[in-house]
Amino acid sequence: MKKYFVYISTNPNKTVLYIGMSNNLARRMSEHRENRGNKKTFTGSYFCYNLIYYEEFNDVMHAIDREKQLKKWRREKKENLIKTINPDWNTINVPNE
Repeated sequence: MKKYFVYISTNPNKTVLYIGMSNNLARRMSEHRENRGNKKTFTGSYFCYNLIYYEEFNDVMHAIDREKQLKKWRREKKENLIKTINPDWNTINVPNE
């Protein structure tokens, strides 16, 4: 069964949040790390390579809908969501896929 992930990453100073969706979270986070400093990408420009939150889905449309929903939220609401599973905003390991 295919898995899809909606995730939030941040920069080392935890001042920028990036929300994305992927069917291969390990690969995607590796791409974010490799793009550090690359001004052509948002995550590269803002160094958003630290995974701090994710949700797993079996249906791609549910994942897309959730990503869109989270992107519309105000920062405070996103911060509260992150704190539900990661109160200190520690970088978390990518789950086994």
